[in-house]
Amino acid sequence: MVLCVIMKREDIEHLASLARIRLTEIELEQFATELPAILEYISVIADITADDDVKEPQVGVRYNVLRPDEIKNQPEEFTADILGQMPHIDGRFLSVKKILQTDE
Repeated sequence: MVLCVIMKREDIEHLASLARIRLTEIELEQFATELPAILEYISVIADITADDDVKEPQVGVRYNVLRPDEIKNQPEEFTADILGQMPHIDGRFLSVKKILQTDE
């Protein structure tokens, strides 16, 4: 089934405004002939690819492609380096100024 599409100038101007593009008079005339041809071609492709027998897309075997988690560094390996770059520490913790008021 070939779809015969007729587009008015107002339709093309509306599509251009939706796409937020400005078209010159020459471009409007050019699109008036090109857009219906493109839409007709798409309808031909849709007719070719439409198959009433296939209601659901067929998907192959699915599997997880993520790698397993592995611990690559030793415990405490980088702790001293990280704590050495902190402005204020309290033992093994970063010490920050209190910013929340609590009623304790």
